[in-house]
Amino acid sequence: MAIPSRNGRALLETCLPTVASQAFPLPLEIIVVDNGSDDGTAAWLAEAWPAVRTLVFPAPLSFAGAVNRGIAAARYSRVCLLNNDMLLAPGFFAALWQAFDAVPDLFCATAQILFPPGVRREETGKAVMAQAGPDDFPVRCDEPLPGEDLTWVLYGSGGCSLYDAAKLRALGGVDEAYRPAYVEDLDLGWRAWQQGWPTVYAAGAVVEHRHRATTSRYYSQAELDRVLEENYLRFLVRAVASRRLFLRLWNESLGRLARTGRAPGPREAAAIALEGGRLVRVQFPEEAFLALTDGSVAVFPGAGAGALLLASPRLEPPAAALLARYAAVVVVRSAAGSAAFRAARHCAARRWPGAISEAAAPGSALPGHTTSDPATTSS
Repeated sequence: MAIPSRNGRALLETCLPTVASQAFPLPLEIIVVDNGSDDGTAAWLAEAWPAVRTLVFPAPLSFAGAVNRGIAAARYSRVCLLNNDMLLAPGFFAALWQAFDAVPDLFCATAQILFPPGVRREETGKAVMAQAGPDDFPVRCDEPLPGEDLTWVLYGSGGCSLYDAAKLRALGGVDEAYRPAYVEDLDLGWRAWQQGWPTVYAAGAVVEHRHRATTSRYYSQAELDRVLEENYLRFLVRAVASRRLFLRLWNESLGRLARTGRAPGPREAAAIALEGGRLVRVQFPEEAFLALTDGSVAVFPGAGAGALLLASPRLEPPAAALLARYAAVVVVRSAAGSAAFRAARHCAARRWPGAISEAAAPGSALPGHTTSDPATTSS
């Protein structure tokens, strides 16, 4: 586990006990990257938490730079990236670990994020690439549905996720072009999906986030908003492999920023566009995993065998009878021929090989199948 911390002793005093109290199937290694602190963090850790490995950097690094130092020092096959302003509920590590047993080739299992009482829930852990309106930021967190678990998501939060360390290093770690923070976790999840390595939302791994407890001390809200927007444009340049998709997303974002009065100047936009990215060989088409992670697909574990792929006009928990019959019901808010349904079928076949049934809920169209009794329909 790697925890970056800049003048975060007070946060660590609250965070670390929730980490140490967890039951974990293997030895837990805690690495704190003391990132330019002058609040006595390193000395306090040495005295109060001698088992914690502390990496001290006199000058502050970016978030990506700090976690990369922690990743490089980690010794185990899976590494958790955790913000110092997270409080872990019991069962956090167990739920993330179990996701790797359930999902083949898993890159990342990410936690369910709650906020303190009375604070608006800005993150949930269920990250999708979709907009409620043309002027909204292109990535959002959806509210998880009751019973939903191990749904495919676009990326895992860099503040509360467990990663396959070998895959993480194969991708070159966290891209340090994103300064000082934001969007680096989106970039990482995207590049993993390009290789066919999924990320899933683990509902049983719960954290409470004291949101922006560090960044808000050093940057104003306007500065953070600007960083987010510019890093998103930087992400498009550096991570999106399809030229057609890049041009669509780039033009959509510049248009959105122009309408909302937040567009970068022509020179700034041109400088970002000319940065370039890494040449990659895409194993899983970007349009396919975007369709899978646009908020129209949800997975519901059941008690039976095999899996049901259910086309539905609504994204909602399936009937109890279906959950009793199948090991999982994958609900897709679309018709069977849609890109989302095809992508869900592809990933479900890897997850439940040879045991996939397909059906349509009333109001959906699935040629050749009944819509009256989904539980009796199979392919």
